[in-house]
Amino acid sequence: MANQYTSKILEVENLGVIDYLTAWGLQKDYFKGLYNGESREKLLLLEHPHTYTFGKSGDKNNLLLSEKELNEKGIKVYDVDRGGDVTYHGPGQLVAYSIINLRKWKTDVNEYLRALEEVVIGTCSEFGLNAERLRGYTGVWIENRKICAIGAKVTNWITMHGFALNVNTDLSFFKGIIPCGIKSKEVTSMKKELGFALDMEQVKKKVAKNFASIFEFKETVINEELKIKNEELSV
Repeated sequence: MANQYTSKILEVENLGVIDYLTAWGLQKDYFKGLYNGESREKLLLLEHPHTYTFGKSGDKNNLLLSEKELNEKGIKVYDVDRGGDVTYHGPGQLVAYSIINLRKWKTDVNEYLRALEEVVIGTCSEFGLNAERLRGYTGVWIENRKICAIGAKVTNWITMHGFALNVNTDLSFFKGIIPCGIKSKEVTSMKKELGFALDMEQVKKKVAKNFASIFEFKETVINEELKIKNEELSV
């Protein structure tokens, strides 16, 4: 039987800076709610404290710091259920977690990943950056420099996890890992490429707008904590 959650409505939440495990728990709760038809599709926009996460294909040899060094730098390490290898999350990096039902869009995981890339490419373009895909690699790049990592999980066509866009990120923390297990590529940020720091709320606004457009949501509901006006998200 149809209910209030069957229509194409995206609920965007701004969670600020939030611990990784707390955010992961929220994703699981929202996944269960969406699967049971009890909640809307979600886009969570947030930042994490210093964290390294290993995906299901992660290689622990790609972690270059000792336990002592991790403790000294205040970096937590978690094994998680997304795809991919090791990546870094931290302040100044915009993390977007998507809990949506692909049956309402396209039941194609590859198309989903490409669409996430398109959200980031479009957002970077609006800030004057020529970001693009790089043949043979997932994520978003500026030439050979990775600006956004993507790691997703899809169960029963409902998604979890998402992407991490380096906005004002301290890139030195990537030196403690081999990001995504790729030794031959550098990482970069919007700040590094543009030469100045960006307003994170403005980046969130663009990401939310582009996500709603690309995934064909007819309406966007804004969480009260999100400092974005409804009309600014219209597409």
